[in-house]
Amino acid sequence: MRHWEAIEAFVEVVQQGSFSAAARKLKVSPSHISRLVARLEAELSTPLLYRTTRKFRLSEAGEHYFQHCRELLQGFSAAEEELSSFQAEPSGTLRVTCATTFGERFLAPQLNDFMLQYPKINLDLHLTNRQTDLISEGYDLAVRMGTLKDSSLLARRLCDRREYLCASAGYLQRHPMPHTLSELGRHNCLMGSNSFWLFSENGQRKELKASGNWRSNSGPALLDAVSKGLGIAQLPDYYVEPALRRGELISMLEQYRYPYSGVWLVYPQARQRSPRLQLLCDFLIERFGSGLPW
Repeated sequence: MRHWEAIEAFVEVVQQGSFSAAARKLKVSPSHISRLVARLEAELSTPLLYRTTRKFRLSEAGEHYFQHCRELLQGFSAAEEELSSFQAEPSGTLRVTCATTFGERFLAPQLNDFMLQYPKINLDLHLTNRQTDLISEGYDLAVRMGTLKDSSLLARRLCDRREYLCASAGYLQRHPMPHTLSELGRHNCLMGSNSFWLFSENGQRKELKASGNWRSNSGPALLDAVSKGLGIAQLPDYYVEPALRRGELISMLEQYRYPYSGVWLVYPQARQRSPRLQLLCDFLIERFGSGLPW
């Protein structure tokens, strides 16, 4: 294709957010990237990017062209992967993202076992509590918790997850245990990343907006706060079940627990035919099939 190199440069500029970042990704100079994009615009007889001194924005034509070109490159990558599946040993790069604590405790050890079996695969694991955009940030796979909202992505269930509403024994000595959802308004609700708690009431999903004087996007920090009696928290099983078994935390309102939460493998539709991605998904589902590998 006569535009191929320039198309690749244009897509990377948009995805990386700058000419210099695209140049680093493609391992060429920024001036070379600039020339390629300018040549592409000249051949198409339309501006794709409006440039200022420090940044750029897509033109309307550029926005449409980018969407088509990105799909074109993804399709080309998928075709290469299918050809590589005929090789004796899987190879190529897998970019994976996951929430930090779950990734450190459960996902990373399994990925490392996967790499022992398939050493020619390159793994790029990024752990963050920020909700990543798989397509624009170039991830092959995300491990996500709870209920899924983005219907444009494909998902496979990795394992179950149970949410516990809990407090320390010390906190419940000072405050009456709640018996209904309405009574939670009388308690100090310790909040994580979400602004609501999820329950099931009369068979229906119910989101309850809780509030208190403490918030953090860190699960371990939230666990420490509830363990020290600062208030009530809703946390997943892999944080609290050991403390529940030891009697350090007490579970409450179990009749309202939402039953359909889970841990999911999520990936863009363009990646569904990737042999190495499917190989990784099958491996992880087999490892997590009987529950979390404590």
